[in-house]
Amino acid sequence: MGLTAFPNGLSSFGVPVVGGGGIPATKGTMYFVDYGSGSDGNDGTNISTPYKTLAYAYGMATTNMDDVICLMGSTAHTLTGMLSITKNRVHFIGLDGTPGRHFGQNARVVIGVTTDTANVSMIQNTGVRNSFHNIKFDSGDTLTQAVTCFGEGGEFTLFTNCHFYKSTHLTTTTATELLLNGDSCAFYNCTFGSLVNQVADNYIRPNVRLARETITGKVCRDCYFENCLFLTKAGGTEATHVYAAGATDVERMLQFKDCTFHNAQLSAAVAANAVGAASAQTEGIIFLKNCSSVNCTVMAKAATNIFVDGAVPTFATTGVSLEA
Repeated sequence: MGLTAFPNGLSSFGVPVVGGGGIPATKGTMYFVDYGSGSDGNDGTNISTPYKTLAYAYGMATTNMDDVICLMGSTAHTLTGMLSITKNRVHFIGLDGTPGRHFGQNARVVIGVTTDTANVSMIQNTGVRNSFHNIKFDSGDTLTQAVTCFGEGGEFTLFTNCHFYKSTHLTTTTATELLLNGDSCAFYNCTFGSLVNQVADNYIRPNVRLARETITGKVCRDCYFENCLFLTKAGGTEATHVYAAGATDVERMLQFKDCTFHNAQLSAAVAANAVGAASAQTEGIIFLKNCSSVNCTVMAKAATNIFVDGAVPTFATTGVSLEA
């Protein structure tokens, strides 16, 4: 069997190319998107005739068929409004010559200033078993309502090697890179925020915000982060990386394993805690396993049902990095 041009998936002599962040073998349809040179009038199923826009490619995908949308890494993929993902088992993959980046992904989804007040997020996912790989999500929207880069309210969503970045709303307490209302979602090798843009003095503007039913009917339940980076530049001690706004924002479990919470050296203040909550969680536990914080006083706010585990299980010292 000869080489194919991806009409039914990427293959070499009939053998699908899988793993390492590449295109998976699937019974679904492969769609290719190139914002720089594609056209939404193309058939989109061949890498040489890609669609232009992510929104159009998503519209062509069929729910529950494990369709794959491949984003070319040669250009930024621009959205003009919130992309609402409600279909199930759709997979979004950034084509990267070297998959596995925490940041600097070749494929970048961006949005500028919009005017529709419904644009609360750049992307909002409420589908089941969708996945996202090797993509930077970059929101520069200054619209008052557009406070979130990525709103996650799906079930069993998987994210690998993605970067979530929102450069605006640095003085808005409800703003965040990731609004987490998802059920059983997992994040591996992802990055949230940056060390560049300073949060205003005494504002809680986290990388990850937990706020029950901000996405209607959705709540953070049994979610998991592993080997992820959380980056901020604190304007005051109130700055934090992960924040639960209410007492019922976590159901059952939210776990972080081998993660780093980094407050910039050039920030205006040492953050009081890396992970915090307005009040003690009553329906679930936040658990930090072998995590580290940099330029934060403690790993987690006391008496809020946040548990910290490490080499020295003492609240005041566990996970707090020390200068040599």
